[in-house]
Amino acid sequence: MEEKEISSIPMSELLPQRPPFVVVDSLWHFDNEKTETVFTVDGSCIMVEDGHLAPMGLIENMAQTCAARLGYINYINRKRIKIGFIGAIRNMAITRLPRVGEMLHTVVSVKDEVFGMTLADATVMCDGVAIATAEMKIALSDSEISE
Repeated sequence: MEEKEISSIPMSELLPQRPPFVVVDSLWHFDNEKTETVFTVDGSCIMVEDGHLAPMGLIENMAQTCAARLGYINYINRKRIKIGFIGAIRNMAITRLPRVGEMLHTVVSVKDEVFGMTLADATVMCDGVAIATAEMKIALSDSEISE
């Protein structure tokens, strides 16, 4: 699928999270090594505090980008969404918190995948500048989301 086509897939088809806990608007790019999403910080998001996306929101945005990647793989293989968990976060750095109305561009680069675990580097950018980075380990469970 081309990037324009994948960006039209509803996040409810890719993510187990539901509003107001969704911090990814659309899948922008996917290949075996790299996944990219976009998100415009919305004041109704449960993780917005004092007009800014809280640090937990940035972490969740990175994790949901990983989940969108796994969700897209299931989507193209006509499988149901599986539940994933943050297994570990290392080397987290946040240089600033994004404000309501700002668009985030999140890039997750897969370093390794084994036994249902994904190790990835994540970067959240705003206006072309990295504002948060981390290494994440995401564990995928066998549990599926029921419709």
